[in-house]
Amino acid sequence: MISNASPWDNLKFDAEGITEVQRKFFRALFNSYNFFALYANIDGYDGTGEIAPTESDRWILSRLNSVMKLADANYADYEPTIAARAIQDFVVEDLSNWYVRLNRRRFWKGELGADKNAAFRTLHRCLEVIAMLSAPIAPFFSDRLYRDLTGRSVHLSDWPKHDEKAIDLELEQRTALAQKLTSLVLSIRKKEGHRVRQPLQKMLVPVTDAAMRTRLEAVGELVLSEVNVKELVILDASESKLTKKIKPDFKKLGARMGKLMKSVAAAVNAFSQAQIAELEANSRMTLTVEGQEVELLRDDVEITAENVPGLSVASEGPLTVALDITLTDELVQEGIARELVSRIQTLRKESGFEVTDRIQLWIETLPDGPIHGAVARFGAYIAAETLALTPEKQLLTVGGSHPDGTLHAVELEEGMNCRIGLSRVAP
Repeated sequence: MISNASPWDNLKFDAEGITEVQRKFFRALFNSYNFFALYANIDGYDGTGEIAPTESDRWILSRLNSVMKLADANYADYEPTIAARAIQDFVVEDLSNWYVRLNRRRFWKGELGADKNAAFRTLHRCLEVIAMLSAPIAPFFSDRLYRDLTGRSVHLSDWPKHDEKAIDLELEQRTALAQKLTSLVLSIRKKEGHRVRQPLQKMLVPVTDAAMRTRLEAVGELVLSEVNVKELVILDASESKLTKKIKPDFKKLGARMGKLMKSVAAAVNAFSQAQIAELEANSRMTLTVEGQEVELLRDDVEITAENVPGLSVASEGPLTVALDITLTDELVQEGIARELVSRIQTLRKESGFEVTDRIQLWIETLPDGPIHGAVARFGAYIAAETLALTPEKQLLTVGGSHPDGTLHAVELEEGMNCRIGLSRVAP
């Protein structure tokens, strides 16, 4: 209720709204805690030991302290809705969808060490503080979470105070750029019907200023890894291959410009590409209309980029990304190899194999089909990812000699079928 509307606003009960906040906030928070508890118990983590924080740790702790600062100020101003939304966004977008997902391997790998300790301590701190910040508006769930983390009641704890020195706004802005870019590229993939396992060759991003270029260069490799694209091309606004379109937001212009609205709208419709780039870069510009100077804001207009052949474009505010959606034979085969790895990993799990077990692998498919070509080209990759012994040497053709054991029928996508066999190799 508090995250939906201010306490003094009328609000009708909505069962679907309850389900939504349960699904988004509470489930994300519980899953993050469950992930922490699972691996902390396996490793016997006790909160001690040396730590070696990564940039990812520093970022999430910076975001945590920023949320602490914002929530404290808004609770004090009797604005719990602003605080609740900030807490929810942090848990869902920053903690669950980004930090935990990107750092899973740190929790999985090997013995406790400085890096793994840093990951555990960082996640524990985030969960602990979120329980404290949520306690005024989610008292029961927060108390259970805090008790599971500390053995004490959250309602008897001191209110958390943010550490200004831990807040790194540049790091936050850099990571926010990576998050937005990742979201835009994934939205293009969904629109174009390209699954994430299908590699694509390149993405193009026009930058509006030197600061954006520096941030993009810093997070480029991370974004490419997240969206499964091989190359990032950074374009200056002046050399961008993307044609921008601009149109006035009459509702906003009317409220601000009054009787000058039509003249301002006409001026906006006549903007050149350079003027559009200037407005995107500066977020505002001055126009002379009917002998008067008026200030046009970025929010007064809608700016979109047109698709060009071979590219699919998406925009959010001043950020635009174009994705090369052309598929070469090699890219298609690599995508098939990644799908095979996913299916083989599922079969390993269903067969009860340990994650460290090496396997013998057979893949039966048509000799001239796409799966045959993918295994022939990417056999070493498939072997490395699935702990298999040289699958290219066990690439079977339909009607050939089969190994002892079961071959499992697998459909990678409609009309693309094969059979996969695997057996554990003795140590």
